[in-house]
Amino acid sequence: MFKRMGFLFNPNLCIGCRACEMACRNENHTPSHIHWRHVQEIAPGTYLSMACNHCDSPECFRVCPERAFTKRKDGIVEIDSTLCNGCQLCVTSCPYQAPQYDPQSNKVTRCQMCYPRQDHGLPPACVEACTTGALTITDLNNAPHPETVKFVTGFTDRKLTKPSILFYPLREIKRYFAK
Repeated sequence: MFKRMGFLFNPNLCIGCRACEMACRNENHTPSHIHWRHVQEIAPGTYLSMACNHCDSPECFRVCPERAFTKRKDGIVEIDSTLCNGCQLCVTSCPYQAPQYDPQSNKVTRCQMCYPRQDHGLPPACVEACTTGALTITDLNNAPHPETVKFVTGFTDRKLTKPSILFYPLREIKRYFAK
């Protein structure tokens, strides 16, 4: 059985430092207006780090008239930018805003889970840069994390696309203030 790679995110550990965003940008040399990974604050002091979820049933794959998207045996969804005609159907159909249109090249790009790094035994740049361990990758076929869930507040739950991401449940954090 092949591995089915996916992200594992623990919002309880994310401090919103955006090291994952910077590592993604540096690794992939994306222009400043392209955000393959982005951190968003979903509640005061609570963050989600999001990118392409390499869905089991990706809408980008389904709607692309040029068949620019392919899905590897390990679940990673790739885009061949030479086939992209810039129609942006994938941009409007993705519930996670993962495909990013670049008006300078008239092409769509998106996170490819740093598959060249993974093919050489390295983790994606965003995972490697995460100082708290909030962002990791896992083989979803052998996920040894029974306490994980498929949805947390702030994440667009799409049963149709079956995103390849798991979360640790968000804990309620009690904050104490001195009087």
